[in-house]
Parts: sequence; structure tokens; C-alpha cells
Amino acid sequence: MENIVPASEYRQLFLTNHPLMDVRAPVEFVKGSFPQAINLPLMNDSERTKVGTCYKQQGQQAAIELGHTLVSGNIKQQRIDAWCQQIQQHPNSFLYCFRGGLRSQLTQQWLRNAGIDTPYILGGYKAMRTFLINTIDCAPSKHQILVISGSTGSGKTEFIHQRKDAIDLEGIANHRGSSFGRQISAQPSQINFENHLAIALLTHQQLHLTSNAKLIVEDESFLIGRAAIPHNFFQSMQRAPVVIIEQSFEQRVQRLHQEYVVNMQAQYYQQLGCDAGADAFANYLQQSISKIRKRLGGKQHDELQQLILQALQHTTLDGHYAWISQLLAEYYDPMYQYQLEKKASKIVFKGSHQAVHQWLDENS
Repeated sequence: MENIVPASEYRQLFLTNHPLMDVRAPVEFVKGSFPQAINLPLMNDSERTKVGTCYKQQGQQAAIELGHTLVSGNIKQQRIDAWCQQIQQHPNSFLYCFRGGLRSQLTQQWLRNAGIDTPYILGGYKAMRTFLINTIDCAPSKHQILVISGSTGSGKTEFIHQRKDAIDLEGIANHRGSSFGRQISAQPSQINFENHLAIALLTHQQLHLTSNAKLIVEDESFLIGRAAIPHNFFQSMQRAPVVIIEQSFEQRVQRLHQEYVVNMQAQYYQQLGCDAGADAFANYLQQSISKIRKRLGGKQHDELQQLILQALQHTTLDGHYAWISQLLAEYYDPMYQYQLEKKASKIVFKGSHQAVHQWLDENS
């Protein structure tokens, strides 16, 4: 009798970070996967392509026979050994393929022949992905969204990290949202961004079971780097009440200097060494300012680019305060004020970090 994990277990599966064994081909896994999944394919990309072509031309039975021919002997044993090793390390693993069909059933049977009975997930990746998409679409109906806004450098992400009733969209996207926002490591694929967002929402719902709980997010554009916030969720953010964090210009300059200069330089140096790290850090700053050349205008862009080049020649990092201050005063602050005017009717509170925390706690 088949050992199958039903769809009713999906929520708990993601909430507990249950170990998963993805037997799809590597090309499928790269496009989208789940955080707790490891890719141990039944067929590699080449084998999958050949079987798929055979299926289209000669039908299912011929494709199955070809698959058994391609994955046989030592190759088959290597695949089984890899599965067994994973299950020895994580005895409660579940396996899945794309739809919970032949690949899941065959993997389960080969493991059973090796003396291991491992459940496969009904519906496979496709059904679990649909469950996560539905989780995002339904999230605004579970809890009221509240948006944290504030001028560039006001510490919105830092504030989000201090709240158990918040989710960090920029952290999930691995991007800080601005032209200088890219991280050293790559952003997730769009599918993986959505999958991680859905799991964060499931976790939030598990922690906050009452209907009057808030879902706090940072004010974001539709795109966080290249990661697009799902349409329905973004529209709900656009309609949500807004709370403004207020901080002085000097505090914001200091925070931006620490985040985009001190911390980024240290990360590049740590990853690449001093010489290569210095070059990569310089490229990061110059490419970031170039992204907003059209919005800045050629003259202002060239002035800022020159200030960045001068700062990079200093032995200390203090020279970077000049271009940060100018960019904040002449570009980011005017842009923020323009956006803020459009949100004026939705603003429900303004204050310092401490004041906003207190207001949220009193109104939750």
C-alpha cells in the first residue's frame, strides 16, 4: 500500500520546516523549490529531456521503458544510495516530484526495495506551490496589513526586525529596495521569493491567531530589486494604513553610511580579500549611482559620481558622508515627500522608533 502525505498536511509541513527530498530534475529545482528541500533527482536534465521527447512521440509506455533503460545499473544504484543517505540523515523525510505521479511512485518503490518506506507528497510540487500562492492571496483577509514608512535611512528594516508581528519583505527578497540595495549574494528567483514569502505568512498566522492582530510590513515598491511582490498582496499594501517613522537628517546619514559603506565594504573584503574587495566595493557604489542617472540628471549624477570617486581614494571612510548627504537631501528626501503626499489620507501615526513601537503595542 502506498504511503502518501495528503494535502491537509501542507501547512504543517512548511511550518515545521519538514525535510523534503525533491526528485525532479535539476533544471526544475533551480526554477523554484522550497527552503527545506534538497534536490536528489530520479533523472538528470538530459535523461528527463530524452524521456519527455519519447513521451510526445511514442506515448507513456515507451517513455517509461526508456526511463528504466537510462536509469539502470550503476546509475540507478547511485541514485538510490543518495536517497538512502539523505534518509539516514533525516529519517522523517518526505519525497515529491512535480505532480506526485510516476517519479514519486517509482522513487518510493525503489526505496522500498532497498528496505526504506518513505512517504511521497500527494500532488507534488505543483500542488504545494498552489497552496503557497493561495496563502499569499488570502493573507490580507487573515490579518490587517499595516505599512511602516519613513524617509530613506530612518531604520524601517531595523524596526521591522524588532517586531514579532512583522515580516521582512526585503530580507526575503535579499535586497534593500533602493538603487544601492543589492546584496553581495544573489536574489532568489521570483518563484522562490514567493515561496519564502508564503511560508513567512504562514508562520505569522501561526503566531498570531487572533483576528485583530496586525501584519506589519515595510513600505515597498512593487519591485524589490528584481523580486516582484505578488499583485493582490501589493494592492492590499497600497490600501493599508501607514505609520511613519521619523528620524533626524543626521541620524539617517549616519545609518546609511554604516549600512551602505562600512558594512558593505567589510562584506566585500571578507568575501574577496582586500584588493579584489576594494575593487568590487568601488564598482558597487559606482554602478548603484549610475542606476538613477536619468532621475538625477546628468549634472547631478556626475557631481555625485565624482564625490564617490574622491571618497574611495581616502584611507578612511569619512569622505563618503559628503555624497550620502547630498544624495539624501537632493534626491531621496524630495522623492519621499512626493510619495508621502499621495499617502497622506492613510497615515494614522507618526513618531520616533520608540513612539511607534508604543503606539503599535497599545493598538494591537
